[in-house]
Order: sequence, then structure tokens, then C-alpha cells
Amino acid sequence: MGKILIIDDDVQVCETIESLIARAGHEAISSYNLNDGLAKVNNAAYDLVFLDISLPDGNGLDYLQQVKDSSGSPEVIILTGKGDADGAELAIQGGAWDFLVKPSSVKQITLSMRRALEFHAEKQNKAHCVALNLDNIVGKSTEIKTCYDLIAHASGSDANVLVNGETGTGKELFAQTIHENSKRANNNFVVVDCASLTETLVESTLFGHKRGSFTGAQADRKGLIPLADKGTLFLDEVGEMPLAVQKSFLRVLQERTYRPVGENREFKSDFRLVAATNRDLEAMVSRGDFRQDLLYRIQTIHIYLPPLRDRGGDIRELTSFHLSRLSSQYGVPPKVASSDFYDVLDNYEWPGNVRQLFNVVEQAFVAAGTGNTIYAMHLSDALRIKMAKSNLKKGEDLLQTLQDASTSTSALSSGKVSEKKDLLKLNQDSVFDDAVVDILTGELPPLKVFKGMAEKKYLEELLLRHQGDTASILKISGLSRSHFYALLKKHGIND
Repeated sequence: MGKILIIDDDVQVCETIESLIARAGHEAISSYNLNDGLAKVNNAAYDLVFLDISLPDGNGLDYLQQVKDSSGSPEVIILTGKGDADGAELAIQGGAWDFLVKPSSVKQITLSMRRALEFHAEKQNKAHCVALNLDNIVGKSTEIKTCYDLIAHASGSDANVLVNGETGTGKELFAQTIHENSKRANNNFVVVDCASLTETLVESTLFGHKRGSFTGAQADRKGLIPLADKGTLFLDEVGEMPLAVQKSFLRVLQERTYRPVGENREFKSDFRLVAATNRDLEAMVSRGDFRQDLLYRIQTIHIYLPPLRDRGGDIRELTSFHLSRLSSQYGVPPKVASSDFYDVLDNYEWPGNVRQLFNVVEQAFVAAGTGNTIYAMHLSDALRIKMAKSNLKKGEDLLQTLQDASTSTSALSSGKVSEKKDLLKLNQDSVFDDAVVDILTGELPPLKVFKGMAEKKYLEELLLRHQGDTASILKISGLSRSHFYALLKKHGIND
């Protein structure tokens, strides 16, 4: 018998689903708001949760991962009162079992419930006895924990994997972790730098060559693909691979065969493929810069690594981890970071992500000398100036965003764009304006809270000005498609 929770503010919907659950021989419990529902999943183990999106006290999608991470690790079926393609995409990406539009037929609800419970039972029975080895990956944020689940799926199969993320997010580390947790762990992890591949050298580099096959080939050379036999071939920055090289590699990927330069026969290589890129490959496909058939081949499992700025709470854990590692590396007593050091780190955007953070922490570690505590003063002057300018720029951008929002709100109500008003003399007829006035005239919130408000308003303004035209929004904002939808989900915005 399964234990099922329904989180929906519509009493009739809850009663209908409760009846279906009872007829199927399972236990049903209902909650009519998020707070009560979250309290229930935190206090008891459930096999399945029906989760509504629009609830009186929040957006269900924002708490999808929290529900999935609760004690019973339940499957989740998302409910919504209207068709929402992007909401469905976010729900499935977030690990939901299914996405149902209310009202759904009895047959559809029953079938989805039965399959979800069967899957949950099978998953529980086949749970891995040995935990993943995540020794070098640090973080407990919801965003990064989602990646851990995907690592587990990837490690248990031979499927091709695409790791996507900004520079410095740790793509190669995640690729290597997948390899080390797979059945190929005792064989080679071979790295191919796709940016350095050229049409003239690609065959020799990847496939190898025989002595005398071309000028300068003074000895037989084994290529990277045969070196990866029985192991993992890692294509680093696959988005930089030239089109002509993509064509050559596609056949190798399909057939797992290669022919060294100067050789008249083909050889087999049983490699597992993991690729990584910081580029939007779907956009490249639409521009003709990347082969669509190759993209289909390399992204059987797709892992998106969030930027450090979106991994709330992980900066301190990453810093502490790296300080401990540096103490061992330098052979000195452990050092700790002061609160003012963490304050600076917490308020920086980290365009270089984890790689940049580790470099900054090491610089400060060395600057602290024999001291046991690292302070903000141990950061380099150049970095402190850069951080100060960044924070000033963020403040100016926030003020400009709020001013623009005020102007836009006034224009919508009057039918014309009025002159920009002083920030503290905003139109009192606007709910948003009233909220801003209250914030700026009362006790100021933390910068992160204030930044979050402006970020949400910026997204709403983008959608308003460009009427949901995703291509224009991505071009203007500089966001990737996945990051844009992640932000919409974060702020509960329906586009």
C-alpha cells in the first residue's frame, strides 16, 4: 500500500483524487497550502505527492526539489489549472514524474499514479548499496544536488553525456566523477581539447598514424580514441569543434571504429563518451555552426551545472573545503576565514565561478602568511577594487532598474511614457512602487534580497517589452535558454 500526499488548494480536486487513491487501496492525505504540505513531507515518508503549481502561499515548482529530497524521496506529479508548456518543461527538468492539467480524466490520473508508484517501488528495491564517490565535489544547494542525481544516472550506464555550464563551473570535474563512479573507472579517462583540433591534425590526433604516413611521422603514434578503449573519452569544449571535424567524428561515434593515418584497415574502440561545453549548442545548431545529428548523439544524458552566483549557500562550504585542501598542500596548520572575508565573497558575482573562487582563496591564503585567520584585507588590491566596482555597478543597475520599472508602470497606466521621477517619489498608485518606497524609506533589506526583487522585475519587464519572444529576450539579456527558464522558475514567473 502506498502513502500519497495531495497538495492543492482546491478542496474538490483533493477529494476527487483522495477517492481514486482509496479505491486503488492506498492511503491519501491532503494539504491545502504549501506550508502545511511541506511540514507533512518533512515529518513522514511518502511514496507519491500530487503538487499544485498555483497555491495561496507560493509556487509549487519552487519547492519541487525540496519535496523530492524529503525523507521518502517521493515521486511528484505536478498539477496545474491551465496549459503551460514552459511550466511542464521546468517540472520535467526538475525531476517530476508527470505534469497533469486540471481537470484531468479519472483514467489519466489513475494511470499516472499507478505507474509512478510502480517506478518508486522498483527504484527503492534497486537502490544502490554503495554511495557515489563525490570526494572532490562540494555543495548542498538545491541546484547542485539536482546534478548529483544525474551523476548517479550517468554513472550507472554507458549512455553519452553532455555537461553544460559556464566557464569555471567544474565541467571536467563532473565528467571525471562520472568516469570514476562507472564500471570503466579502472581504465583511461582521455581528454580531447576540441578547441585545438584542426582539419589537418584531427585524424592523426584522434586516430593515430603509422610511421612514414606523412612528412614528420617518424614513428607510429597511438591516437586518443584507441587510448580511450574500455575507458571514457572526454570532449572538452565540444562547441569549439570545427564543422569538418564534427563530420569526421560523427561516424566514429556511430560505429566506434577508426582508421589510423597510413593504415589500410579499421579498428574498434569501446569508449564511453562524455562531452562538455559552455556554449548553447541548440542555438549553434539553428545558426548552422553545429551539426544537429551530432548534438542528438552526445546528449543522451544532459547535465546543466549552475553558475556559482545561483548556488545559494555553497560559497562558504567551497571556501572551507579549499582552505582545508590548501593547508594539506602547503603543509601548514589549518586557517579559517573571518566573517568580513566571507561577506566580500558572498556579495561578489563570480563571473569565473568556482575556478575563480578557488584562485582568490589561494591568493588570500598565501597573503595571510603564518596567521591562522584570513581577513578581507588579505585579498589583493586589484581584486578588492574589482569587487568594489562590481558592487557599485550592481547598486547603480538596481536603481536604474527600479526607475525604469516606475516609468514603465506609469506609461502603461497613462498610455504614454512620463518623465522619470525621483526614486523616492514614485507613483503611489503602483503596488510595486509602494513596496519600493517602503523598502527604501524603512530598514533596508540585505543586498541579496534587494537584488532578487530587481532581478524579478527585470525578467517581468523583459517579458512585457518583448511579448514573450524568447530569442529576443536571450539576445538582450545574455542569458542561456536553460538559465532564463531557471530564473523564471526561481521567481515564480509564468511567461
